[in-house]
Amino acid sequence: MASSRAILAMGLLAAVLSPALSTRSFISMPADVSSPVTLANGLSYGYHANSCPQLQDIVWPIVESAVLGEVAIAAGLLRIFFHDCFPQGCDASVLLTGPNSERDLPPNQTLQPRAMQLIEDVRVKVHAACGATVSCADIIALATRDAVFVAGESEMFYFYDLPLGRFDSLEPANSSAVFDLPQSTADANTLINAFKSRNLEPIDLVALSGAHTVGKAQCSSFNNRFSEDADFARRLAANCSSDPNRLQDLDVETPIVLDNQYFKNLMEGKGVFTSDQVLISDGRTDWAVKGLAENKYWFYSQFRDSLVKLSQYQPGGNVGEIRRNSCFAPNGRSIPATAGDEGFAASA
Repeated sequence: MASSRAILAMGLLAAVLSPALSTRSFISMPADVSSPVTLANGLSYGYHANSCPQLQDIVWPIVESAVLGEVAIAAGLLRIFFHDCFPQGCDASVLLTGPNSERDLPPNQTLQPRAMQLIEDVRVKVHAACGATVSCADIIALATRDAVFVAGESEMFYFYDLPLGRFDSLEPANSSAVFDLPQSTADANTLINAFKSRNLEPIDLVALSGAHTVGKAQCSSFNNRFSEDADFARRLAANCSSDPNRLQDLDVETPIVLDNQYFKNLMEGKGVFTSDQVLISDGRTDWAVKGLAENKYWFYSQFRDSLVKLSQYQPGGNVGEIRRNSCFAPNGRSIPATAGDEGFAASA
């Protein structure tokens, strides 16, 4: 890594408090925690070492500044990353506008335009420095990684390396794959099977659901909870009674820090979505919720490993192009000016 990214154990806490600082903490993993060793086709940890050696030093300050200014950007990037990778692999297909766009389908209509535009802003800077050598798919992965670190619990969060070398898709994913994205009303069996079909285990499901420790959701996305006979469900209903589009923090205790409080909330019956709360009531996932609630270091390392694992899902292989002119259009098609003006994203 470049020397400008100093190894300072106390640096991130200061950086979170002051946008003027730009340091990251690199913390050694416990000996019993290991990253995935089998890389997907065409990916490697040093993929851009020659073509764009300054890549990560370009991405980092842009993302850091954005997330320090508004932590919702981290939630937006995490959701874009997940909604891109889950249907047909991490190929930036979710960013495409135009005919058959994934963004026009209900699961993606609340993706955050500000986070999408941030990805395009990063692409412009990267391509200005290195030429069209880095895909939008790789930029999504890097921007999400950096956002996780900035939004994390000061120096306690692990900064992790990513395998790179993804190509951008030529077309959007088909609608059936997009509708495979887990819904906020899903039960545990549906969730587990959906993740299993992507080579992800129940522990990956639970860890990645921890992204809900930051972000908000519209009341309409969890109104199925309002009829439940539970104090927390009644609180949700009361909070939403005047406006179904009102925004609710998904982590009701520490909504602006990416930490393991989300899992503690589930143990207390304070999961906002059905898809959150069911994780503590199923024997295949409850052990992971309890373990991640009790051990924040396990959450940090498992969240990292599960993100890296998902980032390598490529059912159709690593094929496509590097979008040269816009992340929102394949090469040879007219270029949209911006990411669009859709509403605020839920962090589902």
